Amino acid sequence: MLKCVVRDVTIRDAIALQDVYAHMHPNDPEVSEPAFRNALALAIDDPLQHIIVGELDGPIVGVCSLYILPNLTRGCRPFGLVENVVTHRDHRRLGYGRQILAEAASRAKRMGCYKLMLMTGSKRPEVLAFYEDAGFKQNKTGFQIRF
Repeated sequence: MLKCVVRDVTIRDAIALQDVYAHMHPNDPEVSEPAFRNALALAIDDPLQHIIVGELDGPIVGVCSLYILPNLTRGCRPFGLVENVVTHRDHRRLGYGRQILAEAASRAKRMGCYKLMLMTGSKRPEVLAFYEDAGFKQNKTGFQIRF
């Protein structure tokens, strides 16, 4: 498995990050660069939000967002939520996504989270296998309301 540099996103990564996200939902509405930079700056300033990227000799090859959510049960221990996991299509199946998710899990554990969870809408066996290989277990039922 090739190693990538796993780090926090910076505002300088805005254009590269926007490109990687385009590989997740290609039909999403386009967002202007200034609007994206503004949203990214807000995310970077939020101490409970971590946008973790994998970088390979310069370009960003993957990303995930980790949210640390305060909680009033489990001894008031927070829980982590992973969202927006995507690897650039030219760099898939090389282990970068697993490295990024491993960093998210490590951070959630260091921050005292009692669990780390994620949801995927994908039914593709290779996507489900990817999450299982990264240590996640499919053992709960998820519900959502989409707006």
